[in-house]
Amino acid sequence: MTSTRRTAIVLGGSGAVGTALVRALLHDEGFGTVITLSRRSLPELVAMARATGRTLVEKLVPNMEPESLAAATLEAAQQAEGELEGFSTLGIGAGTAKLTVDEHRAVDVRLNEAFARGLRDSGKVQHLAFMSAVGADPTASAEGNGAAGMARYNRVKGESEQAARASGPSIVSVFRPGMILGSPHTPWILAKALPLFGFVTPGKFKSIHVDQIAKAMIATARKHPATSETYHYPEMMALIAGDRR
Repeated sequence: MTSTRRTAIVLGGSGAVGTALVRALLHDEGFGTVITLSRRSLPELVAMARATGRTLVEKLVPNMEPESLAAATLEAAQQAEGELEGFSTLGIGAGTAKLTVDEHRAVDVRLNEAFARGLRDSGKVQHLAFMSAVGADPTASAEGNGAAGMARYNRVKGESEQAARASGPSIVSVFRPGMILGSPHTPWILAKALPLFGFVTPGKFKSIHVDQIAKAMIATARKHPATSETYHYPEMMALIAGDRR
């Protein structure tokens, strides 16, 4: 085991990708402690930590508003020891079509901006691995249906990327997955069918499993890129392959 384990600080650990990320971190020899920021305790993650013998610190933020989240992030980062890595998988999954654009922004943009700001202000975090979505575009229309893949959804995701990069650490690695497999929000028939058509699907739009997203995000934490980069499916697969060598 390595003697210089890092600490991971994670926002969005209750989601499908977030759970996969925390699980991977708890099994990774490079990380000794995982800090999660959430409204309430997450028993599944606590059980994972016990099973692996790793340290999980739950930083609860019952009033999940931007300023309280930024303050909690800053405090958690300042109290952490050693090298600290930031990860965010926070985002509204299913149900965005039912929200107004401002309701969607309140989570995906405002909370991610607050988290990124708290990491930066701590002075201890140089890199943030940030999950967005394929098609993210801050110039897309803010009108119409806000369902995943539609223009308004892409607009909010693009704005969240901009906010994280403007307010966060010096390097922000943005991950843009397409259809996410292993998520309860992905219809089972799509989960079965999409891989069958992978050979005709453009590279960046290929479906990807939650575990693969987690592995790619961790790979950037091991070897920080020199500049902020954006990763689609092909780049994520390359990160995973490179991390195995």
